[in-house]
This record gives sequence, C-alpha cells and structure tokens, in this order.
Amino acid sequence: MHRFFAPDIATALTLPEEESQHAVRVLRLKEGDLIEVVDGIGTTYACRISMAHPKKCAVEITEKQVENKQWNGNIIVAVAPTKNLDRMEWMAEKMTEMGIDRIIPIECRFSERRVLKTERLHKILVSAMKQSLKATLPQLDEMTPVMDAINMPFEGNKYIAHCEKDMQRRLLAKEVQNGADSFILIGPEGDFSREEINAALKAGFMPVSLGRSRLRTETAALMACATCHVVDGIHTE
Repeated sequence: MHRFFAPDIATALTLPEEESQHAVRVLRLKEGDLIEVVDGIGTTYACRISMAHPKKCAVEITEKQVENKQWNGNIIVAVAPTKNLDRMEWMAEKMTEMGIDRIIPIECRFSERRVLKTERLHKILVSAMKQSLKATLPQLDEMTPVMDAINMPFEGNKYIAHCEKDMQRRLLAKEVQNGADSFILIGPEGDFSREEINAALKAGFMPVSLGRSRLRTETAALMACATCHVVDGIHTE
C-alpha cells in the first residue's frame, strides 16, 4: 500500500500539495483507493481517498495505529556537513532508514561547508521515513555553531568522536548503553580543533573512537548511529 506524509492529517484530512500531486498525478490514485498516511510523530493512519484532487487530496481515516520506535532511547548526531552535498544527503537518508531522533548540522573551525539549506534534506528524510516504514520523522536542525551544540541541555550520555591520538579515547561500541539517550558529535574532515575538543570535554562529553580505520565524516556519523542500534539489538533480541 502506498504511504504518504501529512503532519496534520488527523485534523486536516487532506494530503499536502506535493503528496497530493504524487498520489493523483504520478500514482493515478482515485476516489475509494486505500492508502497509508504517517504524521511524523509516531502514528500511522489507514485512509480511503474521498476526493482525488492533485493539489488537495482529501481522505477519510478508517483506522489509526500508534507505532512505537524500533529502538530504545533517543539518538542524536551532530555532524559537520561535507563539502559535497550528495554525501551529506546519503548520510541523512541512511541514518533515517536505520532510525535516528535528531540530526544537528554543526559549523566547526575546520568545516568545509558553513551554509546549509535544509529544504531538500528535509524531503530526503521524509522519503527515507516512508521507504523504511517508519512513522517518526527525525528532527532536522538548521546549521548550528558547534559551541552552541556542545552547550545544549542534554540529560543522556554525550560523546565526541575525534582523531587526536595523543588524547585518551574510548571505543564508542564499549561505552554506548542500551536504552540510554545518546548525543554524539562528529567533526569535519579536518577534525575538531583542540579548543572545540576541550570545550566538549569540559561540558561532559566522553572522548571516543569509532575504531582503527580513518573514516570520512559521513561514514563516521553513520557508524555512530549504527553502533547505537547494534548495542540496542544485542540487548533486546
């Protein structure tokens, strides 16, 4: 069954214009056809199309189901966007498919990219959410100075993955706790500056490594997200 995203479906009973166009003009759905609609905050609605309008497709809700997340705790990754946007988009898509609660693009001293338009990235997250049969859309922040991210209030476990070999680091896979909220900082290709690392340590972030391999930014972010899921899976199977 085709799945669509409409954050206010419960009250508006219509699909947004872009989703309406896809349903009516691309998929050629008609009145009476059944579809699924997710609201992005954890609920899936079984619906029947009542008016197949390409700009405002109206529906009737026939069933509602609250879908719990497929992972425990909240996973937040703050990552410096890559110079090549394709790599950033790929990373965000795959983390959404795995399951992530929040993505924070951060601007660091050695950042390759200091401006990020999030409109296209948001669309990619929506598509990945639907494709992976999830009902929860990750929160996507605007570009945030790394010091602001470091000083954000957060009650869970905080980690900074950096590459300074002369500074003590622990393996993230051995430190992540199942069910705990995790906030992980991933730096740019040039790594975090010493000032940024020291600020994070002062703010309570644990210095971690993602393994022996030297990873590109988007791979490191994906590895961090995957590590949380692997640890979660080991303890919930």
